[in-house]
Amino acid sequence: MITTKELAAELAGRILTDPAELVRYSTDASRAAPQGLPLAVLTARSTEDVAAGVRWAGRNNIPVSVRGAGTGLAGGAVAYAEGLVISLAEMDTILSIDPGNRLAEVQAGVITADIDAAAAEFGLMYAPDPASYRQSTIGGNIATNAGGLRCVKYGVTTDSVAGLEVVLADGEIIRTGSTTRKNVVGYDLTSLFVGSEGTLGIVTAATVRLVPRPAGKAVTFRATFPSASSAGRAVTAIMNSSVVPEVLELMDRASVEIVEKFHPTGLSTDGAAILVGQFISVSSEEDAAVAAWLCREAGATDVEQAEGDVLLEARRVSGKALDARGLRASCDVAVPIARLADMFEALEKISADEGVAIPTFAHAGDGNLHPSVVITDESAGAYAAAERILDLITDRALSLGGTLSGEHGVGSLKFGSLTKQLDPATRAAHQRIKHAFDPQGILTPGRGV
Repeated sequence: MITTKELAAELAGRILTDPAELVRYSTDASRAAPQGLPLAVLTARSTEDVAAGVRWAGRNNIPVSVRGAGTGLAGGAVAYAEGLVISLAEMDTILSIDPGNRLAEVQAGVITADIDAAAAEFGLMYAPDPASYRQSTIGGNIATNAGGLRCVKYGVTTDSVAGLEVVLADGEIIRTGSTTRKNVVGYDLTSLFVGSEGTLGIVTAATVRLVPRPAGKAVTFRATFPSASSAGRAVTAIMNSSVVPEVLELMDRASVEIVEKFHPTGLSTDGAAILVGQFISVSSEEDAAVAAWLCREAGATDVEQAEGDVLLEARRVSGKALDARGLRASCDVAVPIARLADMFEALEKISADEGVAIPTFAHAGDGNLHPSVVITDESAGAYAAAERILDLITDRALSLGGTLSGEHGVGSLKFGSLTKQLDPATRAAHQRIKHAFDPQGILTPGRGV
């Protein structure tokens, strides 16, 4: 029988075994449920703690899950029965800010918004801003290659990562990347680990890139459309124009109605969709005017413009509003921007055919949609019906040249659908990489790849 006495002796004060603590660390923000309680939780305070935990897990052939703030939506951080949970939440130090090179070195447990706040003192910005950036950790963002509202202009997490510190499955500690702008020595291991969902190694620290905070006036526009597909066409037109928005978000009527009940902002529910965009630059007023004109050309029935973030408020609270609305099962798909209108038409058809509401909001500027299936109760049958509808949505996104996930990751919830996107040879290549880094298969097994 495996016990945690050896681990507790090596890492005194860092090992939790109380059942209440095990329960607290066993789930994330997704609907995925653990199959049982882990043996222990390691609350790591250093990279060496993580390495010691991984070595113990390897000696005992124990599956390892990795957890930051627990905000993940794909079930990637859910505990394994009789496994080891490694929590990085206490590794929360910003080690340095290097304004001259526009870099920050941070531990994996640092809250993402705190990096941006620290950079702001030097007139800089950490650009990726997932919806949970005030709660999520940079390590979790790196594990899933998280996106966010600003990614339409600045890219996703991988575009802001210069290097990593990683604990491998045998407990070895490696460092990838460099602090230079150019580096072609060896394989690009940094990009390999970003988005690997803890299956290849455990990211304990990162060197991230900072950018100058945008200068100029913030100008936001909001356009109402008679159909979600016409809003999708407006997005395609804007993204193919000369103007580059900081933010470009879309909400359909169902999500607008839910937001207005939860947090009234004065949004009209007359239209079928609302598109919100923001520009911050010395030419922001002119750029917003171009976007507004393109919206009208695509069929917008109303376009309003304002300074600051006031018109963005409804989009920023949409996730909380949907949670407050009650039970739902959500997913995360992405399609090429030019197929966004087609995807919204598909969602409308699936909703009508299945007789169920599918409120959807989207990071429209990069084709990333978040549809939710509203369910009436917590029965297994209701969730099974919702999962079937989510599969229909995913299948349609794939048929349009899209992907199973744009930013949440595969985790455990979408693991069974991998073969829909990855052909056998490609899947086998992924598995060979996984085996090379983790021959025992102890790091986040049965998830991600």
